Amino acid sequence: MDQMNYQNKKVLVYGWARSGKAVYQLLKKIGANVYVTADEKPTDLFDDVNFVDDIDESFDLLVKNPGIRYEKEIIKKALNLNIPVITEVQVALDQFKGEVLAVTGSNGKTTTTTLIGKMLKADNVDVKVGGNIGIPVSELMLSDSQPRVLMLELSSFQLLGAQNIKPKIAVITNLFSSHIDFHHTRENYLQAKFSITQHQTKDDYLVLNDSSIDSKDFAKRSQADDYYFSPTNTSVNTYVNDGTIYFDDEKIIDLSKVVLVGEHNLENILAAVTAAKIFGVSNRAIEKVLTSFKGLEHRLEAVGVIKERTVYNDSKATDIEATQKALASFKEPITLIAGGLDRGDDLNRLVPNFKNVVSLITYGQTKNKLQSAGEKAGIKQTVVVDTLKEAVAKAKELSRPGQVLLFSPAAASWDQFPNFEIRGEEFKKMIKNQEGWS
Repeated sequence: MDQMNYQNKKVLVYGWARSGKAVYQLLKKIGANVYVTADEKPTDLFDDVNFVDDIDESFDLLVKNPGIRYEKEIIKKALNLNIPVITEVQVALDQFKGEVLAVTGSNGKTTTTTLIGKMLKADNVDVKVGGNIGIPVSELMLSDSQPRVLMLELSSFQLLGAQNIKPKIAVITNLFSSHIDFHHTRENYLQAKFSITQHQTKDDYLVLNDSSIDSKDFAKRSQADDYYFSPTNTSVNTYVNDGTIYFDDEKIIDLSKVVLVGEHNLENILAAVTAAKIFGVSNRAIEKVLTSFKGLEHRLEAVGVIKERTVYNDSKATDIEATQKALASFKEPITLIAGGLDRGDDLNRLVPNFKNVVSLITYGQTKNKLQSAGEKAGIKQTVVVDTLKEAVAKAKELSRPGQVLLFSPAAASWDQFPNFEIRGEEFKKMIKNQEGWS
């Protein structure tokens, strides 16, 4: 794709979080005339920042924070003036000369991105990992030296403003109906995700989940060479057979050696193995990672065995599908804490997944809907409370030795917490408090 020339262009950066600061510095470095705006003037602006309240026809470009909605007046005004609106990802990739590997999807993006990055590093590939995983791509481009490879996690928000992206290998972990409040329709959400492969050619690769109903459509519309992974279908590229992972019928590793737990993580592992093998990573490097990587914080994170209960923090489960997969990971009786922001999802979809749940404690905006689903599933104990603190106290009381105590909200955190990370940290603090255990 043609790269944009930013030199001497008048650019407005909208949003002053970490990504805003990084892209501001990058734009200055490459010779743009940069201005900053935000809904409220930040108190930590750099001394040389020109802060403005609005945009006009004199601007050539608007670079927005990925999470800022397109309904904002400044963005609508920019679009009406035919001023391009992009995210920092596009600015950064326009400066990058190496190969890009990119991961998107509804769930599993961060774990899959981390696994691939670790596999590349274990094979001595010069790679930097960033994007939605926490390090803005622009921040990676501030260095005078560039890596051979960028390994990126990209959200639908980022992709919507990075329409020129062309990764060598694109991975789509899975596709559900997510962020409809932002994208308005499932079709808009899927189109944002499709951006990751829209400009790929026959010399590029697209890695897809065989069980995602939209994968075949994506493969049909993409020009890239498509590869599939599946934990159940042995006719695809990367699969599991008799407890062993295979890639194109080559044995990669026995599952008994893999330390990362959870049914959903098996899909993440298969996606990562597929991308790594396409890139040319050795089996030795793949095995080194899979025999040592235990997972990421807040993603079915083992908190420990407390009072003979095995406790898991799955605060990253911000949708129904993530909680379904978490519940499928255990055969033991489960005391489940769930609840959070109500996005209008049909929580009755969880009913078939509640078969091992013996106690359900619900809180937050979705508490009553979750309780109703629990009662339909025949859960013996369902308790409704208002806050996570109350839910943890009740879980300590109701859970029994030998059980799994699982925090998997099936909802976003924003009704009571700024993000899933803070929610997960609070859960761990509460659960480790020795008071209240029965």
